[in-house]
Amino acid sequence: MATKSLASWATSLEASSLPSSVKQAAIRSLYNYIGCAIGGSNHATVTKAHDALSPFFGKAASTLFGHQGGLKADAQHAALLNGIASHVHDYDDTMLATIIHPTGPVASALTAYAEYKGGVSGPELLCALTAGIEASCKIGLAVWPEHYDIGWHITSSTGGIGAAVAVGKLMHLSEEQMAHAIGIAAVQVVGLREMFGSDTKSFHPGRAAQSGLLAALLAEKGYTSSPQALEAKRGWANVVAGGGTPKLQKYLAELGEKWEIEANAFKPFPCGIVCHPAIDGCIQLHHEMEAKSIRAEVITKVEAKVHPLVIELTSKRMPKDGLEAKFSVFHGAAVGLLYGKAGPAQYGDKVVQDETVTAIRDKVNATADGRLAADETCLTIYCSDGSTLEKHIKHAVGSLEVPMSDAQLTEKFVDQAALVLGENAQIASEAAWAIGEARDVAEVLREL
Repeated sequence: MATKSLASWATSLEASSLPSSVKQAAIRSLYNYIGCAIGGSNHATVTKAHDALSPFFGKAASTLFGHQGGLKADAQHAALLNGIASHVHDYDDTMLATIIHPTGPVASALTAYAEYKGGVSGPELLCALTAGIEASCKIGLAVWPEHYDIGWHITSSTGGIGAAVAVGKLMHLSEEQMAHAIGIAAVQVVGLREMFGSDTKSFHPGRAAQSGLLAALLAEKGYTSSPQALEAKRGWANVVAGGGTPKLQKYLAELGEKWEIEANAFKPFPCGIVCHPAIDGCIQLHHEMEAKSIRAEVITKVEAKVHPLVIELTSKRMPKDGLEAKFSVFHGAAVGLLYGKAGPAQYGDKVVQDETVTAIRDKVNATADGRLAADETCLTIYCSDGSTLEKHIKHAVGSLEVPMSDAQLTEKFVDQAALVLGENAQIASEAAWAIGEARDVAEVLREL
């Protein structure tokens, strides 16, 4: 009875019962999401989607982030477009155990509906957000890794259900209605790994947000689905896991006991997270080379031993643009060595196509080593004078062992938001940090 169990837990969850550590994790997750959504709001991928769909917008009820209240859409389209914006730079949060980016689909649906509804307090929003993230992560764990190995993009294939749970929580759905919302979301499964490196990758969490919102709206009006939508033989888990061995009951039994949101990690670099150890190491090597007055031009070869997933997911040797470069460990290593940073600017199309970057990128070689952890790498730089530099990253920055601090999250938020909002980025940052205490979150959202 996995569907019923999830619905029962979600409808009974109370903001006052959330542990302080869970509340803090929810605040950090929402804050990071808002920064990513603002930072991605003017990306060409978002602009193309907006231009295609704006003729079909309904009542302008929900803010499109990055325009300080100057651009709105109906809640359904706002959920879609903010979801795309939040993921387009690949800068969002990550549940490392499954590589789910949980907040984007959930928060995009939730904020769009909360502004449309009005009168939603910060604590209510954080409680609903937590419910949605826990739902996404628990069902994701239940089908991992079979689901991902088949080729599903697990962020969106779980995110629609999480979004339905979160919005349903704000709607105060009954347990029966919530179960139906879960089922309606489950049939709208979306996201293929084949799309990585294209506009459609970020469409996945946007569509999941939109689908989850739709599911909750339908369920509220009595629309029905199977009461065993998740666990049935031909239900969500068995179908998306390819007949694998879903462990739904095991993980759903941990709801309210083990909080997955507390293990949410945040990206210091806007690209596939498996690249981060190599980038972290190359940035550190950049500073060492700088201190020793070693120029990048003397590098003849860079050898990187990496976890096998790095080769599987980020082996684009010659990325043609910024979207493809996010799946190129070679590009991440190159900009880390050249610039000592790897932010949104270093993943711009012009940088990806720059001859200096290309020259270093061509010298990077990555080899899979199954003995390494996912957040670990071993780097060796060979120079023309025969000397070498080495760096072993045991845990990359942004991992659970080396987490980003609130100060680092703030710097990340302001850096990317400033590319869109200019000097108002700091004001947006302060508002986003405080949204969990708002009497009506709509008032805050309209300023972002």
